[in-house]
Amino acid sequence: MAKQDRAIRTRQAILMAAAQAFEKYGYQAATITEILKSADVTKGALYFHFPSKEDLALGVLDAQEPQTVPEHSLKLQELIDLGMLFSHRLQTSLLARAGVRLSMDQQAQGLDRSGPFLRWQEATHHLLAQAKHNGELLPHVNPTETADLYVAAFTGTQAVSQTLTNYQDLQRRHITLQQHILPSIAAPSILTALDLTPARAERLSRLAPED
Repeated sequence: MAKQDRAIRTRQAILMAAAQAFEKYGYQAATITEILKSADVTKGALYFHFPSKEDLALGVLDAQEPQTVPEHSLKLQELIDLGMLFSHRLQTSLLARAGVRLSMDQQAQGLDRSGPFLRWQEATHHLLAQAKHNGELLPHVNPTETADLYVAAFTGTQAVSQTLTNYQDLQRRHITLQQHILPSIAAPSILTALDLTPARAERLSRLAPED
């Protein structure tokens, strides 16, 4: 068990060092040498966990995986909560920030950056499809098209927030985004029941894992 714990700690140290390098320099400019120095591990240990620089980057990209939020009777509330929780993580998690940097890095030649977008589209579509089944959506709403729009809009919101305030205003921007999108997709009786307050975002932030 001690050996297994040590391996887990080593893997996490390597991931954090890689995240730091990727966030600072981007995929192309980050070097294995710098990551080794920052993680304070041997080359053998690094390649045992991550056989290549691409594998390291994919490990960091996985940090963007949508988090579990408390189950709610309204699936649209769960969708709102997903964004609130991730907005908080981008303020506090180096891994999450580096993952976003990589997914937006158009200079990352040869790196498959589609994973985070596909996972967010899948999670968003799943909740919207459930909301549709439960009668939470207006009749014309197509969950697939709406999921694509949600992910694209939230991605753009993140990019603007990162550039202007280093994510410090992302929670507010996310809430504003919801206030504009939800009236066009949610049934009126559902819309009035949704909680978009900063207080809810604060409560959800306590669920965010520490990296």
